[in-house]
Amino acid sequence: MSIRGESLPLSRPFRISRGAKTSADVVVVELAQGGMVGRGECVPYGRYQESCASVMAQLEGLQGQALDRAEVQHRLPPGAARNALDCALWDLEAKLSGVGVAQKLGIALPPSLPTALTVTLDTPGAMAAQARALGKATLIKIKVDDTAPLEQIHAVRQAAPEARLIVDPNEAWSPALLADALPELADLRVDLLEQPIPAAQSEALATITPLVPICADEACHTSADLPALVGRYQFVNIKLDKAGGLTEALSMLSAARAMGFGVMTGCMTASSLSIAPAMLIGAQSDFCDLDGAMLMVEDRPGAMPLRDGQLWPAAKGFWG
Repeated sequence: MSIRGESLPLSRPFRISRGAKTSADVVVVELAQGGMVGRGECVPYGRYQESCASVMAQLEGLQGQALDRAEVQHRLPPGAARNALDCALWDLEAKLSGVGVAQKLGIALPPSLPTALTVTLDTPGAMAAQARALGKATLIKIKVDDTAPLEQIHAVRQAAPEARLIVDPNEAWSPALLADALPELADLRVDLLEQPIPAAQSEALATITPLVPICADEACHTSADLPALVGRYQFVNIKLDKAGGLTEALSMLSAARAMGFGVMTGCMTASSLSIAPAMLIGAQSDFCDLDGAMLMVEDRPGAMPLRDGQLWPAAKGFWG
């Protein structure tokens, strides 16, 4: 097993309510066996007390040990480190067996997958310009904060009158702001509202009528979180970096459907090596938000093309 951290420059700053980044800091795991190499990538996230150093330390603690995917679920907690290792194991298994991951799982991948394209946090005018620059995008995700969210959303809606909209405050709103904003969000034809209030305040949603479906992101990491979300959220966002890999993400998808949740598949700002395994969940989701590599100055060789809101498969042998 080899482990390395990488800082991948972005073509422009990526701003959300918690701050801005100019690079994607990732950790890559490579597993070599039988002349084959399996790869996985993760994004350590400070929101969950992760850093590249802490994730690499978790992985280095497993050096020299023979582990399969089932054992990894027990040896590492849900999070970025387990995601990188789990995805590398899936990739290695596929390359050693000659059977692709999608085929092994019985998942029929479409020729291309429609995904949301993100308008990052800025002034309303600048956000409208971002939306116009997305051209034929049919699904737009709008990052907002608590300063002028309705003005920002109005600006994007005017710039993209036909697009479906997802609004994502990243926990920046209060329950009162949410309750006040929901009627206008419905009038603006917002399809989904992602984690508007802090995850720790999710109980407030039990008393708010969801005029727009509300999706749990920071409030939902693994299958174990799902029961507490019933009656509060209508959708859950499955991200491999939160779940700790494709293995748990598949379990989450099954459990969420059984509990009546709609499903969104999301990602962090990362290269296509992070996006490729998430595409297997995205192909089975109601909403797909897998444009994390769109802002890369340079994606990985053989990466997944993204054109007009459609995500196309990577080159053969890229992952899985």
